[in-house]
Amino acid sequence: MLLPENTKCECGHQNAIGTVLCESCGKPLDKEMLQAESPLEMRYDGVARRSQKSNPNPIDQIWNFFSSVKIAIYLIVITFLGAMLGTIYPQESTFISKTFDAASHYEESYGLPGKIYYLLGLSHTYESWWFIGLLVMIGASLIICSLDRVLPLYRALKKQQIRKHHQFILRQKTVYKTRLESDVNEWTEQVADALKGKRYKVHRDGTALLAEKNRFSRWGPYINHIGLILFLLAALARSIPGWEMDEYVKITDGDTVPVPGTNDQYYIKSEKFIVEYYAEEELPEELKGTMRAKNFETKAVLYECVENCGLESLNEPILKEVKRHSIIVNDPLKYKGLKLYQFDFDLNPRLNAVHPVLEDKRTGETYGPFYLPMKDGETRHQLGPFTLELYANFMEFGLDSNGDPTTLSRDPNAPAFIFTVKGPGLLPEGEPYMYFPMQKDKVRFSQDTINRELSEKIEIRVDGMENVEFSEASTYLNVRVDRALPYIWIGAAFSMIGLLMGSYWQHRRIWLRVDDSELALGAHTNKNWFGMRQDVAAVLKKTGIDIDPKSLDNGGKNA
Repeated sequence: MLLPENTKCECGHQNAIGTVLCESCGKPLDKEMLQAESPLEMRYDGVARRSQKSNPNPIDQIWNFFSSVKIAIYLIVITFLGAMLGTIYPQESTFISKTFDAASHYEESYGLPGKIYYLLGLSHTYESWWFIGLLVMIGASLIICSLDRVLPLYRALKKQQIRKHHQFILRQKTVYKTRLESDVNEWTEQVADALKGKRYKVHRDGTALLAEKNRFSRWGPYINHIGLILFLLAALARSIPGWEMDEYVKITDGDTVPVPGTNDQYYIKSEKFIVEYYAEEELPEELKGTMRAKNFETKAVLYECVENCGLESLNEPILKEVKRHSIIVNDPLKYKGLKLYQFDFDLNPRLNAVHPVLEDKRTGETYGPFYLPMKDGETRHQLGPFTLELYANFMEFGLDSNGDPTTLSRDPNAPAFIFTVKGPGLLPEGEPYMYFPMQKDKVRFSQDTINRELSEKIEIRVDGMENVEFSEASTYLNVRVDRALPYIWIGAAFSMIGLLMGSYWQHRRIWLRVDDSELALGAHTNKNWFGMRQDVAAVLKKTGIDIDPKSLDNGGKNA
């Protein structure tokens, strides 16, 4: 259909370029449409949309691209397919350990498909630029689609002309035409009263009438779009630092460790981990003889760092207790958007402290033992004529890309200590000595080679397992922050309200005019034409015109 170039109607109203039906009287402006007899296309009441411009500029072309429903469907389908690809194998963000080599993990666990999966970047699909780009494009499409349609619809419905053109009335999908024998004004009054009884808002202009109800339902799809846009914005907001976090932390009984992802602002302490198992008689036959946890909880204390915070600080952090809570499954510790869930536990012992001795190899004398915890120990130990000053402590010793010593985690998986040793036969300022409490680490990192000549003079060692302390239990906590979640719920609520408005109610309008006792009546609804015909037939019946609702059909649908 060609859009009219001359948009001035015979009623005198000047319409915008692209208008199909006169915004005032409703007369078709296109010659082909004017000569046709089929029901009018009432979408947006024929008002022009920006995407219908005949000579679009570059900005209009972008607008037209995103205002296309077909393009929106393509974008949604592509996004769904991309999201499905992200579920083939676990995402990197779901692993508890963040220090593993992802490339080797996917290849070792899933073979060649896993390696290809990782190389294609699908192991972090939902944080990838292309997936986020698709979400942004869907959001842009929703916004532009809505604006391209809601503004013309608002203009069409805001100022509706009561007395419509005959062509407009008689080419609706529900129509009735007859000659009235009764008084025209009295009959029009009866119709108005009958329509008001059916909760229509009635507007009159002499013997012309416009009745309307449930106009608000037309905004349902656009309210739904607002909800979807809020949902998408909330999902994108999770990429903002501090808005979303999903981390794990392991705590041994009695330990206080920083809460990951909080820049050492918060610390968590496990005062006691408790696990309770099902008794033998409580288990079904197929599970008897196995250990099944019935309940496990962590008596936790949350601290906030008030001074000396962060790894760059050389001093011990000063902590202030902010909350105590017994964390059990589905009952997390909550504080200012931070949530710590009970996730798992580990009953395997973990090195907690050692009681080593210092041997002077030149004389055979031993001094000690002394107490050396894996963390928060004394910085100075006097052992006979020798003095040990703690210079550095590594919980999990490793080397960075420059070959400098570093700690790979906060757990004592490969602890190491560097002491400055002063004593007889040593330099006055002391000599550095590296000590690995675990025998496997001594061999792995070649402790004697590192200590050079000093290893021939002294040795720090542990005599017997009775001088080794292990922790009893460790608990894994899932640390979550999701500041976008409330907005996701708000978006979902908007979407549901919009769906209800657009699905449960229908926008119904009835126009009629009487000229020289000739009645012309037309009605339109955006859905449920059966109900629309029933309304018209019921109103006419109250004025003495008994008519079969089906005879009012002028091409309308039954549903």
